[in-house]
Amino acid sequence: MTVVALLSVAPVIEDSMSGEVAKAVAALDDYDVAYETNPMGTVIEADDVDTLLDAVGAAHKAVDGDRVSTFLKVDDKRTVDASADEKVAAVEEHLGREARRDR
Repeated sequence: MTVVALLSVAPVIEDSMSGEVAKAVAALDDYDVAYETNPMGTVIEADDVDTLLDAVGAAHKAVDGDRVSTFLKVDDKRTVDASADEKVAAVEEHLGREARRDR
C-alpha cells in the first residue's frame, strides 16, 4: 500500500520561512519516505500510515518558533496501490498533455 500526503509546515513569523521549511524537509530524510517539495508544500509517499505520521511529526518538531502551523492532507486509498506519479499520469491521460503550464 502507498499512502500519499501533502504536508506544509511553517513557523508563524513575518520574515522568510525558507530556512525553517528546509529544516522540516531535511527531517524527512531520517524516514523511509519519498518526497517532492513544491512552492505550496511537500508531497510525501510512504508504505504505510504509521511511517508517514512519524515522518510528519519529525518535520513539525524540526521547525523552531513560538508557533508552528502544520497542514496535512492524507490519501490512504486502501484498495489500490497508486503512487503520486501514477495519480498525476491519470490526470494527464484525461488532459491529453502534461499537467503543467509555464507562463
